[in-house]
Amino acid sequence: MGQSTYDLIDTALITGGGGGIGRAMAESLIKAGKKVIIAGRTESKLQSTAKEIGATAYYVLDTGKTDQIPEFVKKITKEHPQLNCLINNAGVQRPFEIPGSNFTNGDYAFDLAKADQEIDINIRGPMHLIISLLPHFNSLKGSSVIINVSSVLGFNPTSVINPVYNGTKAWVHFFTTNMRTQLAKNDKVKIVEIVPPTVATDLHRERTNPDDNKKANNNAALELPEFIDEVEKGLKEGQDTISAGTGKKLVKTWEDSIGALYQSATSK
Repeated sequence: MGQSTYDLIDTALITGGGGGIGRAMAESLIKAGKKVIIAGRTESKLQSTAKEIGATAYYVLDTGKTDQIPEFVKKITKEHPQLNCLINNAGVQRPFEIPGSNFTNGDYAFDLAKADQEIDINIRGPMHLIISLLPHFNSLKGSSVIINVSSVLGFNPTSVINPVYNGTKAWVHFFTTNMRTQLAKNDKVKIVEIVPPTVATDLHRERTNPDDNKKANNNAALELPEFIDEVEKGLKEGQDTISAGTGKKLVKTWEDSIGALYQSATSK
């Protein structure tokens, strides 16, 4: 158990902050006395959310359009020089049926354009934001925090209808793991990974049953308040990797096996 991550945060930027996990995390940080800036693709949603939760500001940003990120970072760091926390939460999940698979759990096609967009939003966006913001974070007098939201599906891809999403979240997990190792000697930037299990949000809106991540259809699903309670506990305890519900056992299993092998190999 280390220093509380809350103690390190002054102002946080949350992508995908207009709803779901992003909004819930924004409300949690505001409750803890932190300034919060939310970003997302839909201005009307951001505007109403910012007003309802008391966010410091909002910015329209499609993280999948990475060519827009350098100018965005230049603008936000100029207007909010105290920004010292990035929460990469924005993400999409789209069911795909790989051609020739004879997969029958839904009427899904493999749309390469949608798959590319999912990769851009879930992978390239977070990577570009991290690399673009690190010089700013390193220039600050105090510490900074980067929090990447992955998924239990990045540890065990059991949602077979989501091969692209599963792969992108595995990327988030491994990128975060390597980033933490590379920055281990940089005591100015703390790296945190949040690993959601099934949480009752609108993430499944493109499925045949968009409510199959709700408790009425999935006993293992967590309501947002249940999930956020676990996230708050992990942040208060200074945990590097935070999960909840069924995800806690899965993450521990990985850490005790593959994670232990990784630590052994990279500590030499």
